[in-house]
Amino acid sequence: MRIAFVKKKFSVHGGAERYLETLIAAFKKNGHEIHIFANNWTDTQDVIFHKVPVVSFNSYLSVASFNRNVCGMIKSGWRNDCVISLERTACQDIYRAGEGCHAEWLEIRSRYEPALKRASFKLNPLHRAMLDIEKKLFQNTPLIVANSNMVKRHIIKHYGVEEARITVIYNGVDLERFSFQNRDGLRNGLRKDLSMSEDAKIILFVGTGFERKGLKTLIEACSLLKEKNARLIVVGKGKIQKYAKQAADSGIGERAIFLDAQKDIERFYAAADLFVLPTLYDPFSNATLEAMASGLAVITTRNNGAAELVAAGQNGFVTEALGDATELAGKMDAALRNSVEMGKAARATAESYPVENAVKGFYGLINKVGESKDR
Repeated sequence: MRIAFVKKKFSVHGGAERYLETLIAAFKKNGHEIHIFANNWTDTQDVIFHKVPVVSFNSYLSVASFNRNVCGMIKSGWRNDCVISLERTACQDIYRAGEGCHAEWLEIRSRYEPALKRASFKLNPLHRAMLDIEKKLFQNTPLIVANSNMVKRHIIKHYGVEEARITVIYNGVDLERFSFQNRDGLRNGLRKDLSMSEDAKIILFVGTGFERKGLKTLIEACSLLKEKNARLIVVGKGKIQKYAKQAADSGIGERAIFLDAQKDIERFYAAADLFVLPTLYDPFSNATLEAMASGLAVITTRNNGAAELVAAGQNGFVTEALGDATELAGKMDAALRNSVEMGKAARATAESYPVENAVKGFYGLINKVGESKDR
């Protein structure tokens, strides 16, 4: 079977990229021919890439031109059995709403942004383009994959999509790569590399886009912790200097380490005691599930689709008030007091979501596409 994926940027970092990598590996293992339509990418063995031109003068033109050009390429007679898009495009058989619902994200932002900023949402050509493409794709794409029930609700709420066209497939995780057993071989080695003691309580944050992921709230919460042996490790792409200054101003500068995105992220899960992601909006954080698979208790917000896997007080906690550092600090202290048992429970939860489940779900949808094209 010839399967095409649409991903504007295919790199080695980022939750969506890791998710796509696991899908591709599974499909290749079963003998399928894999193509990726992208503007730039990291070369991957046995994957055929197709360069999609993009006008990169500004974000609006980048989004609009990618959609226009990839659709032109796909509709130009290129033979395929199924096209799966992980981007907001309007010419696929299956759309995976991995980035959630932009209309919902703007609604969430409108609760926190100043009035002038809120007004700009309606005038900004980037938002207008994304909403326009989003409307078209939800109207016209035969099959839609939501990676959480939260995202499914948002799609129906904003676009009135009939429920039968939306399938919820939770993100799967590589249970071998992300394993509780990694602690035996990797935990102390990374702590030594980072000059952190074996008895330090390490709080881990993994995410790109620090503002949306709630790093400001986490740093403030760390300054309120009763556990004074806690250390914070931040891994991801963002304005590191801005948040390092906040940490210093909050009195935890010497207890916080900021690192760029890491390819060997499993080492950091192995070294940590608790994973925290106080995100404003995350359709389903891959990092949250990876942390659970690695035997870490997790704390996140109700606006993270992965929160649907969290049982409060058993494998982690879910905060209700977005941006509330006091609530977050209290839950962090509670988790750190029982991090080992909660981590074991988190691993047990993650074992119900192997990546193979996600692959099976996609196979079922691909077969539906094949059946419809044979008619």
